[in-house]
Amino acid sequence: MTEPAHAPAPTPYSSAASGRATHYPLLGTPHISLSGTVDQAMYASFREQLAKAPREGPLVVSLSTLGGDPEVARLMGDELRLMRDYTGREMLFLGKVAVYSAGATFMASFPVDKRFLTRGTRLMLHERIIDKTIQVSGPLKSCVATLKATLHEIEESVRIEEEGFRAIVVGSRVSFEEVCQRAPSNWYIDALQARDLGLVLDVI
Repeated sequence: MTEPAHAPAPTPYSSAASGRATHYPLLGTPHISLSGTVDQAMYASFREQLAKAPREGPLVVSLSTLGGDPEVARLMGDELRLMRDYTGREMLFLGKVAVYSAGATFMASFPVDKRFLTRGTRLMLHERIIDKTIQVSGPLKSCVATLKATLHEIEESVRIEEEGFRAIVVGSRVSFEEVCQRAPSNWYIDALQARDLGLVLDVI
């Protein structure tokens, strides 16, 4: 008589191992679904969907993006923060497939215990990039002013970048120093690693 076959061990992304979706039923139907480049078009879609979303109860926002304008990401995050601060409303973030660059900036506006990723999703953290040509021409004092203005722009961008890095790691097991060390070479983090590092609450 042959022994009964044993069921195969679940893989990290199998439904048996990651059947947590039933623990978070709200995540199955996000109120706001954003995808594509983080830009003014995404912001317009965000505002339109937010206006149509229920006025009470938890609000779920899903995002899939390869990146875009970090200031638009900060703007959307700040609008949700203000709503949360003034109403006490719970807001949940669900990252899908790719949450790169400006997408991670947007995710940082949610506390770590309100962040979720779908299995197989990747985060990517990196430094801000500038692509600017400076032409120095004219009176010397005006040239100095032009160079100083560019330097101040870079310095302020670095400060904003560091604010974002601190926001994304607060409450996690990742230090600010580690992000600063790894971001210059584009730090890719898969969903399970993000959960283990405490950057998100769970993977579904």
